[in-house]
Amino acid sequence: MVHNLSQHSSIASEYLIHLRDEELQLNPVLFRRNLHRFGQIMAYEISKHLDYVPIEVTTPLGVAACKQLKDQIVLATIMRAGLPMHDGMLSIFDGAENAFISAFRHHHKDGTFEISIEYISSPVLDGKVLIICDPMLATGSSMVKAMKALLDYGRPRSIHIASIIASAAGLEYVGIEFPDATIWVGEEDEELTGRSYIVPGLGDAGDLAYGKKPTEED
Repeated sequence: MVHNLSQHSSIASEYLIHLRDEELQLNPVLFRRNLHRFGQIMAYEISKHLDYVPIEVTTPLGVAACKQLKDQIVLATIMRAGLPMHDGMLSIFDGAENAFISAFRHHHKDGTFEISIEYISSPVLDGKVLIICDPMLATGSSMVKAMKALLDYGRPRSIHIASIIASAAGLEYVGIEFPDATIWVGEEDEELTGRSYIVPGLGDAGDLAYGKKPTEED
């Protein structure tokens, strides 16, 4: 199942403008802030689909009937671009455990690439709700490889995948590999370039958030 936030008008559309605009996105503080905001928004939307238990809370004036989150959450992200978005989610699910994956594209001269994972840290996932975020879901290869690596740590009760911008091809690929996962996107773009970057997309989220890294051509 794919939830596309752009299908309903909200302030998320304003934040997406700031992320996409080629002038506004050059402010790294604002760019990181809007990644953080999207993390908060998506965490709140996901929270509507989790399990809660009724509890009673004693107030200074009586007893209130409340609902408490039952699920144990694990928040995962693909470094480095996903860190601000992950931090936004953590500000909502402040009792969550956390997982981090270092994944990157290793490009070949013929234009193809493979995904390399250099580092992973994760708690045990058995029976928990896994929420993994990455701002951009292009081909879906990084997400799929990261997810398969995480499953070495156990079988979550449910999986939520959150990206701000996703390509149609990436959504299809992730849906095939993880048909039971729920996918959350801020917007879906149709095209990919010959080097598998999303069009119109927004560029390299990691570079915009933290500074340009050397390329293999540099």
